[in-house]
Amino acid sequence: MVKRDNRDTVPGGVESVDTDVYRYALSKPAVTSAEAATALNLSLEAADEALGVLLDMGLIRRLEGRVSRFVAVNPEMAAETVLAPLEQTIREQYALVERTRERLARFAPLYEAENSRSEGLAPIELIEDLVNVRAAIARFAEDCDEEVLTSQPGGGRKAEVLAEAVGRDERMLKRGVRMRTLYQHTARFSPGTRAYVERVMKLGAEVRTLDDQVMRLLVFDRKIAVIGVRNNLNAAVVLRESNLVQFAAAVFELAWSRADPFLLRWDNQELAEIGEELKATIFRLLSEGLTDQVIAKRVGLSVRTCRRHIAEVIQRLGAESRFQAGYMLGSGGWEAVARDSR
Repeated sequence: MVKRDNRDTVPGGVESVDTDVYRYALSKPAVTSAEAATALNLSLEAADEALGVLLDMGLIRRLEGRVSRFVAVNPEMAAETVLAPLEQTIREQYALVERTRERLARFAPLYEAENSRSEGLAPIELIEDLVNVRAAIARFAEDCDEEVLTSQPGGGRKAEVLAEAVGRDERMLKRGVRMRTLYQHTARFSPGTRAYVERVMKLGAEVRTLDDQVMRLLVFDRKIAVIGVRNNLNAAVVLRESNLVQFAAAVFELAWSRADPFLLRWDNQELAEIGEELKATIFRLLSEGLTDQVIAKRVGLSVRTCRRHIAEVIQRLGAESRFQAGYMLGSGGWEAVARDSR
């Protein structure tokens, strides 16, 4: 095919010089580039280019025995000559499509049989082995088409867990799955978790954090939910019953509406607000008479770090004991204490 420059065109997108050369060829028994160039006041290069285009379109043909001389051809004959191979290719491609469709249709019964088997799975399934839990989550992630919701309590996540999750989650995001994830505020101070969040957010994931404990939960396409088992981090419950899955999704949405965006860049004001919110939660749990271990678990801190915060709370209140601190919090509330200490 002749390479064209951007030149003036006539209606229909045909180059005006091509039309002129074709009209000239119609008026002569045969033409050459030089003759067309002289007659139409064109450069020899422009005449050669126009004849090349007309030749590609089948509107001229070389005169038998004369390579440099060309004869005009009826456009209807040119259409048959040029389009016939294209039409044949289209027919062959269509036949290939039909053959492929028939071949794929042979697999439909297998898919339907597997679907029927899956539909017969228990609406509630307890998986007690961590390896099997991870395998099930990986399978659900690969089958996920539209949306995944996750909430992960406990502050920063372990390095091996993040290493396993990041590849799986990136694959989902790259094929267009929407992802929303909830952590506790303390996850913001985990370098590994921040690195993971930065990677998935670049692919479109949304991440937020809360001050209090969130439910360990994954929801895939609002069809399957995986929830944690109390006092057993190696186990999980798989929910397939639609009402239960929708309830789990509603719990997530409620928590999501109260959460704060996970910002990737440190912001002193944000950190101060998060710190105050964390202390307020500790104060509230302390006033409820909970043990250090329970409070630490609820806010996603180690027991040692939690105890340091509790000591700061007691000192900030000017209390002499945990009992007195709890009484003061119950009387005035954290807001009053925080205001008075500024």
